[in-house]
Amino acid sequence: MEKVIGLITCNYSAKSPSALVESRPVASMPFLGRYRLVDFPLSNMVNAGLRTVGMVMPYNYRSIIDHVGSGKDWNLDRKNGGLFVLPGSAFGTSRTGARFLLRDLVHNKVFFTRSKSDYVIFSTANFVYNMDLNELYDAHVASGADVTVLTKQASGNDADVTGFELDGSRVNGVKHGVSFGDTAFLDCFVISRQLLLDMFDWYAATDYLDLFEAMANDYGRVNVQAYNFDGYAAAVFNKKSYYRSNMDALDPRINAELFPEGRFIKTKAHDTSPAKFEVGSRVTNSLVSAGCRIFGNVGDSILGRNVIVESGATIRGSVVMQNCVIKSGARVENAIVDRNNLVPAGTELRGTPEDVLVKEKGRE
Repeated sequence: MEKVIGLITCNYSAKSPSALVESRPVASMPFLGRYRLVDFPLSNMVNAGLRTVGMVMPYNYRSIIDHVGSGKDWNLDRKNGGLFVLPGSAFGTSRTGARFLLRDLVHNKVFFTRSKSDYVIFSTANFVYNMDLNELYDAHVASGADVTVLTKQASGNDADVTGFELDGSRVNGVKHGVSFGDTAFLDCFVISRQLLLDMFDWYAATDYLDLFEAMANDYGRVNVQAYNFDGYAAAVFNKKSYYRSNMDALDPRINAELFPEGRFIKTKAHDTSPAKFEVGSRVTNSLVSAGCRIFGNVGDSILGRNVIVESGATIRGSVVMQNCVIKSGARVENAIVDRNNLVPAGTELRGTPEDVLVKEKGRE
């Protein structure tokens, strides 16, 4: 898609913050051991042929920059186009549902005016899915709509997900929170670049709003169409949804949807030796990243890079991030253990599937 550029907004705050996002934005949260959440929208755009992608950064952007760098691992370190790091509002936004803050877009107006593209694809980094965005683009062009939003039927109640009210496939209203069966917004949409620039003028007085909030009284004149995505998609807004989306990927069917042949999710390359399963270890239904050494028992879990599980240690139904050491006799169950932690011998870290225990990040 040579006539399309992309923009990923990372400058928004979690409604229900936890220890996991005290020192990092949602976009750089580790996922499935070796990925970050931002890898999914970034890879979806690159896989669709976009070669110019901007990223609106939060104030605590260090971990994102450390991960994406110049965009080399996504083939975005280019002379023409490439990856553009764009400033966001000084302190982000805590507004419910404000993921496409007009103020952030207007402050980066030059990114759009210097482009010769016809269209812009927007996304956030808090949804996990793998989709050919050419399908969304083709549907947008074919329908003649002003804006085409990517949606999915909600599989449950979620107060953090934006919902749309539809008349057929046309959007005539927006709401915060969805219930089972509602039309949920996957925080991805296509819009013509010129219309976007016009909207900057239309809504200049309400730049503190989300773009779709600002359009609330204009759905009659702005043709916003919904395009339904029927694949796997997970919203990640809090520790419970983060844990559940990680656990979902242990299902072979869902894993195959997230990582289909020929449409890879790219991430930062690491020169790390393969995982080593020592004599006497036992690992079942788990994703184990490179650099791990397993002496103990691991089941239904996800381990990041360079995790050591000593003999006699047990991990069950947990997410253990990189550079952690689980000492002999320790037990970790239904927990999220952030990076650089040492779980002492004989210690128990135990939560429940409905109330996951979180162990905050250890010292670097």
